[in-house]
Amino acid sequence: MHAPFVLAVDIGGTKLETAIVDAAGRIVVGSRSRRATGRSRDRDEVVAALRDSVAQTLRAAPEGVVAAGIGSAGPVDLSTGTVSPHNLPLLRGLPVREIVEDAAGVLTVLRLDGTCIAVAEEWLGATRGSRVSMSMVVSTGVGGGVIADGTPLAGASGNAGHVGQIHVHTGESRCAVEDSTLEAVASGPAAVRWARERGWDGTSGEDLARDVLRGDPVAERATRRSAHLVGQAVASVATLLDLEAVAIGGGFSRVREDYVDLVRRSVAENVLFSYAARVRVARSGLGDEGPLLGAAALALRVGDAERTSAAP
Repeated sequence: MHAPFVLAVDIGGTKLETAIVDAAGRIVVGSRSRRATGRSRDRDEVVAALRDSVAQTLRAAPEGVVAAGIGSAGPVDLSTGTVSPHNLPLLRGLPVREIVEDAAGVLTVLRLDGTCIAVAEEWLGATRGSRVSMSMVVSTGVGGGVIADGTPLAGASGNAGHVGQIHVHTGESRCAVEDSTLEAVASGPAAVRWARERGWDGTSGEDLARDVLRGDPVAERATRRSAHLVGQAVASVATLLDLEAVAIGGGFSRVREDYVDLVRRSVAENVLFSYAARVRVARSGLGDEGPLLGAAALALRVGDAERTSAAP
């Protein structure tokens, strides 16, 4: 029997992506396809883009796929197979599981994108060998997922791991409750906004990275602030769940070479108990492939179960 191939789908705030992945976690060359999402794209546009991307990816499959996995920005509803991404309000209640099952013709599993990232890091990345771990992405948004004793923690509705929506303490005056969430104060756009409010004239995370290297004091403070606040959140979750390891990835986590070191330092400053201080904080071992690989890992489990039940 040939090794199985699965379809992996990642739906995020700025893009959706599809790929074919094999049982060893390798993305099939030429199968990766990407389409833009974004707040301005309406429901019909995103559905058409998703179907088109799936079709393009399936044409690159060496053979038929056995299952499909979707990781999506949340909240998700696993009971209905729908998603309502916080950063994509026009997609509220989108039936992505039904759409992908129809487009690919295979059984499809849906999970929060942070859950997929955590599965991927535990399978192939920086948290391998840990009993209890969390994986995070710091990018346009902030997301995460938790693995406990080898099992992805889904929660009652599938939304466990929304670390970007926990509250942190900035020491600054805030008017709205949502303004104190980790995502609202530590994501790439949040750091850019904070820096611009203090006279910096750049417009993007890439500009911040450039100006950190140039020694710009505002860019330096903005990126350090982000890492410090991420460390606060990690310290809280490590205390709550007795984490062994945390993997940190996402584009903004690469805004400066020592970003993860700064997170690690902030964790040490913010924990109260010695068991939480032992948490290992590492850079993601998977780069930007984590969401796809995690979705693939979940699909492989579904595919294995299907083939086992169908065996004589």
